[in-house]
Amino acid sequence: MGDEKKRILVVDDELPILASIQIMLEDANYEVITASVGEDVEHLRWQARPDLILLDMLLAGTDGREIIKQMKSRKETSDIPIILLSAHPSGESEADIYGADDFLAKPFEMDELLSIIAKHV
Repeated sequence: MGDEKKRILVVDDELPILASIQIMLEDANYEVITASVGEDVEHLRWQARPDLILLDMLLAGTDGREIIKQMKSRKETSDIPIILLSAHPSGESEADIYGADDFLAKPFEMDELLSIIAKHV
């Protein structure tokens, strides 16, 4: 395994959560790209293809579930693992329905997040 950092795209419209996750993942030696609106995902996935996407389910604009559907339906992005994050009671079942690779309920412990990420990268 090389020294190249794994690149994670984090998408959440709650900026304090986005900033906290970014800091924690960078401390864990990941390269982090952030987006606060779903519409940015399309642009960012071409600019710097992520090794994994952490995606909030309920986003303003393009919803996280719609992003999963779009990404998983395209040959060039279907293999990127997507972990859906949500505090919504139906979050886990929605993750299954829309094809997310994993689910993590908010609020979560950082160790939980790092463990799930490690399973997929």
